[in-house]
Amino acid sequence: MRWHDVGCPPHSRRSPKRKGRGIGSGHGKTAGRGHKGQKARSGAHIRPGFEGGQMPLQRRLPKRGFRNPLRREPAAVNVGKLERFPEGAVVTPEALREAGVIGSARGGVKILGEGRLSKALVVRAHRFSRSAQEKIQAAGGRAEVIE
Repeated sequence: MRWHDVGCPPHSRRSPKRKGRGIGSGHGKTAGRGHKGQKARSGAHIRPGFEGGQMPLQRRLPKRGFRNPLRREPAAVNVGKLERFPEGAVVTPEALREAGVIGSARGGVKILGEGRLSKALVVRAHRFSRSAQEKIQAAGGRAEVIE
């Protein structure tokens, strides 16, 4: 088999609609655009949310509150996810990232108390929930807060 023998299965590529090619094509005359109006014109573009000059919905609704664009959410990790680390390991945000438990830790790492932990680990994170701290200590490990 050679590159020129490789091809798509027959009828797998649909030919494009040929608009404006006569009445017999079914897409002749107005070419599927209907009669007149903004959308019938060439180069027509209506931005998302435009309502024909009527006051758009996003401007009619009252504005409330404030959302800080610079807020940094901590990456949440449940205690049960720490079970993958070996006994006596030091679990840091870098170790969590390498293990694929978290994506990025730009807002810090917070350890939450969901799940079980049966190994004594030294866990270093930016924040801990009370239940997570208790579970880590009950397993014989330590919960250390990073600044």
